[in-house]
Amino acid sequence: MEWTFSPKQKQAMLWWRAASPDRDRDAVICDGAVRSGKTLCMALGFFLWAMARFDGMQFGVCGKSVISVRRNVLAAVLPRLGRLGFSWREKRGENLLEMNYGGRKNRFFLFGGYDEKSAALVQGVTFAGVLLDEVALMPRSFVEQACARCSVTGSRLWFNCNPEGPQHWFYREWICRAEERNALYLHFTMEDNPSLSEAIRARYRRLYSGTFYRRFILGQWTQAQGLVYDFFDQTANCVPPPEGPCEEYIVSVDYGTANPASFGLWGRMGEVWYRVDEYYYASRREGRQKTDAEYVRDLLALLDGKRPSVVLVDPSAASFIEALRREGLPVQRADNDVLTGIRVTAGMLKSGRIRLCSNCADCLREMALYCWDSRAGRDAPRKEHDHAMDEMRYFAVYLARQRDAPAGFAAAVARRRG
Repeated sequence: MEWTFSPKQKQAMLWWRAASPDRDRDAVICDGAVRSGKTLCMALGFFLWAMARFDGMQFGVCGKSVISVRRNVLAAVLPRLGRLGFSWREKRGENLLEMNYGGRKNRFFLFGGYDEKSAALVQGVTFAGVLLDEVALMPRSFVEQACARCSVTGSRLWFNCNPEGPQHWFYREWICRAEERNALYLHFTMEDNPSLSEAIRARYRRLYSGTFYRRFILGQWTQAQGLVYDFFDQTANCVPPPEGPCEEYIVSVDYGTANPASFGLWGRMGEVWYRVDEYYYASRREGRQKTDAEYVRDLLALLDGKRPSVVLVDPSAASFIEALRREGLPVQRADNDVLTGIRVTAGMLKSGRIRLCSNCADCLREMALYCWDSRAGRDAPRKEHDHAMDEMRYFAVYLARQRDAPAGFAAAVARRRG
């Protein structure tokens, strides 16, 4: 069994041991670049610490969702723990992992901190420790409730995340106050992960630019500013519409009555999705609002007889969704998480997974104008020139979820031992 860890990874994993100068800390915080190995070493350390120090206790393992906990934490750490002699049994209906090692048995509950209502999930539970993976993506109420549950003597808090903006509550309350809170703070770069080759590091450096490069590659808590998609060059990045029919079609919709309505028609050729056509209607410019029925006719005209696999619609457009369903179209409410959508869209544009065609004039116009709102006090794009931008991210997030679904399913099938 040959595992290689960097000095910083070892510190994050073993800071709690008797020989460590940090053994009396109440918490550990790991932040920094993507693919820097912080999640793996922290998850390993968390389970090793829990099973070495406690017996018959309960712990929390938290992520943005329970699916992400299984994919990002359990799938990475359980095979390694198995090779060390740990055994476990997962009760999926209870989101519970029962783990055994050296005659000790502890229970690990899985939680998703998706929104403000998630805090209610951990109320009333007593933990001996909690691991919060991707903590910067969770609402403050959930994180504080999870931390408040750790009342057992010797309990510890384990946090990791990629950076967000410098006004983010976790940065201000935990990272800037790490010493005051008696927390060990470790900042990671991709160089702290010995499993990454230089070619892979270079690939990730090419994948991001602007704000996302500073955050995900340099690991900085930096203010979002300037154009949202500042890397996009219309001359270099636009392509003509592909010739002939595509293998699959999807429509993304940002619905508007007083505001503009934008529909994007996406076609797949191989592994690449092209924005082959679009529809854009600004009622203020045209001097007349359209009805749901008129917009349905416009969408059908955009399809021109093509059958989409799904029509992704702004989740607030309830009446339009119902009108599309009455036409027999396969409608799905889009995910409207703005920042996640922007991150996903930027990655897909940079990697070439999605391509914008030169005939999509309104989408390209908005790309050149869509910028961060420096007045907001938090990461947010300006609420202008954003209608095609909104439906483009609906599409990108849907694609990302479809791509991750098989891997996510496999990762969720926990190994049973003992």
